[in-house]
Amino acid sequence: MNKTIVVLDGYTLNPGDLSWGELERFGEVILYDRTEKADVAKRIENAEIVLTNKTIIDGEAMRKCEKLSYIGVLATGYDVVDVKAAKDLGITVSNVPQYGTESVSQFAIALLLEICNRVGQHSDATKQGKWSQNQDWCFWDYPIIGLNNKVMGVIGFGRIGQQTGKIARALGMQVLYYDNYTEVEGTVEVRKVDQLDDLLSLSDVVVLHCPLTEETQEIINKNTLKRMKATAILINNSRGPLINDVDLAEALSEQQIYAAGIDVVSVEPISEENPLLNCTNCFITPHISWASKAARERIMKCTGENIAAYLSGDPMNVVS
Repeated sequence: MNKTIVVLDGYTLNPGDLSWGELERFGEVILYDRTEKADVAKRIENAEIVLTNKTIIDGEAMRKCEKLSYIGVLATGYDVVDVKAAKDLGITVSNVPQYGTESVSQFAIALLLEICNRVGQHSDATKQGKWSQNQDWCFWDYPIIGLNNKVMGVIGFGRIGQQTGKIARALGMQVLYYDNYTEVEGTVEVRKVDQLDDLLSLSDVVVLHCPLTEETQEIINKNTLKRMKATAILINNSRGPLINDVDLAEALSEQQIYAAGIDVVSVEPISEENPLLNCTNCFITPHISWASKAARERIMKCTGENIAAYLSGDPMNVVS
């Protein structure tokens, strides 16, 4: 079982607080913190097993690697791999599902609560002396928004969407969802809507938890933003291209919606020219919803299980 395993971009998964021992039991692990696209083919040319998080592996690179038989994606989304080319070449591709359900849903709610309570900004204001210099026993620089009885609309109601909805219910919110592929049965706590426009117009908070597909790309755009309430809050910590950044920046600047909390953007890392950076009512974090240590440990463990299953002749979590 002495295989050559190349990890193309291991730093994000393991910046030093995890062990690669889960993989080393299968053979030699050649670890790169980061890999530029131009270097992919060279680095994997002698590998049988390749692991990637966000480094793109296209068909051209695959065709240069005669030994390559397995690609493991260190994430749930696998759009960085040309799965059609992999299938044509007989290369198995698998991903890591479910690892981030709790972390991502928690972060969605964290973005929402920051917008509603402005904890960070009020803490900064206090440290700047605004409270000590205030004539009253308290002060607030921004409105404090209560979520009880507000409506959350979740676009994409898989495991993460359902977990976010569960937390929202605990906060006293009503939950709607729009999903063409998921049906939640046996509960009166959430309600499905058949039309996206209905979810957008009824919701005080809109949360994106859907995968990136041709159908969902830029699902939030100039037209759909017009369907939302002027008081609405938009949350996206799923995939950046679900939103047209320019259209969202315009809607925020014109106060067409109240605020947005996003952990992802259309091009990452975020460009200095991205207009969302100029929106004071847009809260942006650097794609870290998935990155709790517990979630990264699950990725490492599941990746080892995926490799073991593949080597045993019964691959699991296959996407091609």
